[in-house]
Amino acid sequence: MTYSLGEAGAMNFDEFTGEVQHRLEFPDTGRTVRAIRATLMTLGERIPEGAAEDLAASLPLEIKWYMTGAVHEHGQRFDWQEFNARVSEREGERTDLSEAAYHSRIVVDFVASQVPPSDFQQLRDQLPEDRADENWGKLFEVVDAGGWGDAQEAQTGGGPQPEATPEGGSGTAGDEPED
Repeated sequence: MTYSLGEAGAMNFDEFTGEVQHRLEFPDTGRTVRAIRATLMTLGERIPEGAAEDLAASLPLEIKWYMTGAVHEHGQRFDWQEFNARVSEREGERTDLSEAAYHSRIVVDFVASQVPPSDFQQLRDQLPEDRADENWGKLFEVVDAGGWGDAQEAQTGGGPQPEATPEGGSGTAGDEPED
């Protein structure tokens, strides 16, 4: 998908929220903004202030504020479960923990597409991915699956799927060895 860029070369607030709203399939902007705010404020609380500022620098000013200006204490130590609990509480509207986790994965994946790879890697480096530790790898599941488009196609069955061929079908060219 092509995004129109504002004067500073970055996506504006309406474009950013519109894309997240599309990905989350929310009917209104209010719920979308709450999901973005909840995710990024909580993420901003978890990572050091400098890392939050670096990551947010490429985001629209209003979105950047969620990770920086709205956060009273950066660098807090909490695990993936506490992250989801905080996001769920901030989103409100009876958002359960699994919904909060899904929303966060989608928001983080979109952020990954908007920031320099080095800034996104800095975020990953701040969050332990060891299953025995805090299990932050779950936050990056959509990113690691190739991003929202590829992950969405995998869930919905869209796009080419060489592993699943209809019975009696020939599959994708080159899948079967020639005699």
